[in-house]
Amino acid sequence: MGKICYKLDAFEGPLDLLLYLISKNKLDILDINIFELIGQYSAHIDAMRGQNMEIASEFLEMASRLVYIKSVSLLPKHEEAEELKRELSGQLLEYQECKRIAGILGSKVSFDSYTRIPQKIESDPAYCRRLSPVAIMSAYGSAVGHGSRFKPPSPEDFSAIVTHKVVSVKSKIISVLKKLRRTGRSAYVSLFSDSSGRSELIATFLAVLELIKGRRIRLEGEKGSEVVLMNGGDRN
Repeated sequence: MGKICYKLDAFEGPLDLLLYLISKNKLDILDINIFELIGQYSAHIDAMRGQNMEIASEFLEMASRLVYIKSVSLLPKHEEAEELKRELSGQLLEYQECKRIAGILGSKVSFDSYTRIPQKIESDPAYCRRLSPVAIMSAYGSAVGHGSRFKPPSPEDFSAIVTHKVVSVKSKIISVLKKLRRTGRSAYVSLFSDSSGRSELIATFLAVLELIKGRRIRLEGEKGSEVVLMNGGDRN
């Protein structure tokens, strides 16, 4: 045989490479000429190494297996060699058939996608209530609404603060003095009777303290105290 130039294709395994060599050299798969096959197999492995290609261990294992069969064939009694050759031929025939069937399937079936008919799903006995689409949509909307607490407050949230009536202490001082100038004295609790909110109550209380501090009114008695106007309520 002349010198053979190898095209370094990608082989799926050593059996794939052996089938390629058997087909290329038109050898009988049932009566493999190990002496011819092993030389070409080894030459192909050396070519792969020369191309810095990574060689799987199974390729090297097959090379040692072929060398062993060749060595046993050189013995006077080579029954073991014949048995090993039949075993290898059987593996090659099985692999050849698998490749043939794979080729047929590959032409009819696309392995890039897989589809199947819908399967019947068994109902879960743990929850038997049937819900209408409207109820499910309402529950979804309620669950989504829980996220609104993470949103910044709206201007309406500040309306109670912004529109709240502000009562100044100065205005309540004038109001208390006007009332005492009419009567001269008044029950302490009656000064708060016109207050309509907490802000106004606090402003009235601070106004009374300010007037007492300025000696414009005085507080007499303990229980049922009365507020008395001093010097007409004028500043000293």
